[in-house]
Amino acid sequence: MKVAVVSEFYPRRGDPVLGVWAHRQALAAQAAGAEVHVVVLHRLVPPRRALAAGPRAAARALAELAGEPHRQVHDELPVTYVRYVSPPRGSSYPAWGAWAAPRLAATLRRLRRREGFDLIHAHNALPAGDAVRRARQDVPLVISVHGGDVLYTAPRYPSGPEALARSLGGARLVLANSSGIAELARAGGAREVRVVHLGAELPRSSPHPEPATTTPESAALTPEPAAALTTEPPIGLAHVARPEPGPTLVTVGHLVARKRHADVLRALAVLSPRYPTLRYVIVGDGPERLHLEGLAARLGVSERVELCGQLDHAAAVARVRRCTLFAMPSTEEAFGVAYVEAMAAGVPAIGCRGEPGPEEIAAAGDGFVLVPPGDIERLTQRIDELLSDPQRLREAGRRARATVAAHFTWERCGEQTVAAYEYALR
Repeated sequence: MKVAVVSEFYPRRGDPVLGVWAHRQALAAQAAGAEVHVVVLHRLVPPRRALAAGPRAAARALAELAGEPHRQVHDELPVTYVRYVSPPRGSSYPAWGAWAAPRLAATLRRLRRREGFDLIHAHNALPAGDAVRRARQDVPLVISVHGGDVLYTAPRYPSGPEALARSLGGARLVLANSSGIAELARAGGAREVRVVHLGAELPRSSPHPEPATTTPESAALTPEPAAALTTEPPIGLAHVARPEPGPTLVTVGHLVARKRHADVLRALAVLSPRYPTLRYVIVGDGPERLHLEGLAARLGVSERVELCGQLDHAAAVARVRRCTLFAMPSTEEAFGVAYVEAMAAGVPAIGCRGEPGPEEIAAAGDGFVLVPPGDIERLTQRIDELLSDPQRLREAGRRARATVAAHFTWERCGEQTVAAYEYALR
């Protein structure tokens, strides 16, 4: 079977982690037997932060976008970038599919003549699914809902609900990344929905030594770590990453308020007297960076915090595998690939109760702890419980890895994705 994957978010030269989950799912589907060609909706408008920085910054950003090669190969997967323009995000975002549709239709027609495809898989109903619908290709359409459509676009834009209903209603099958998102997709207009979880790669062995060094008493004897590198070489399946020196919390995510990095910083400040060498590694970038730097300074933990910035996917995963405990008590979390990537390497994770993705991961097995949203005291307690008990920490890591192995591998995702394609074609 031949599949055209259409996505707004996909890795590019200037942002190699953008939509990496769409790339990994496409690779997983191809490994499971589908022949995949990816088509990326590539908007030639500089981001708002570049426009606000002045003409030179805007010109550089536009040049970077325009310089993206039209055809590329990512991990032996053919990728075509379709350039289009649209108005500023404002209230126009639900209509971006209409702006992308003409160029997308021409690209799909050429692709169909040259290689052919039996089905189109769009990542997100808006704008990708809507653009495919408007491109009028006479093949089944499968749409993946990753959360943004139903959590942000529909409730926050006046035209969002109607645009979402049109797009979801035009799909033969909708794939949701969690049961909670599936319910919202049905309410938004999807006719038939399946849950297909995204996944993680299981390393062959854990990078962690016996965690006895994480007790408060032994932590006090651990020498302060040298400045850590902000980049790491890609990690292979058989590679064992070098552990961080001393107990280390880690978060991977865009620096926005809903990810609640600030809660982890406050927990770090409370725990610092008890764990003199406890550190916090933050991987990612975004508008909250200055706020987080200021908060760390006010809490007196700046020397314990490393803001790595954005790393490529392999480097980010490698860094997580070196740490002790993954903590991201974020809200509005549709799934959370970052959690399962940490758990796959035997790094226990902490998420937020009441969120679709974290609740589903926690229900699948052990090694994942949930805390109430905004409850810094409970977050601090859960971190302390794990760090102070080496046996409990070791067992949590073992069970975290087992949970991923049973439910959240890319192999499983690929098999379920291809099964969904086959169903849609029938």
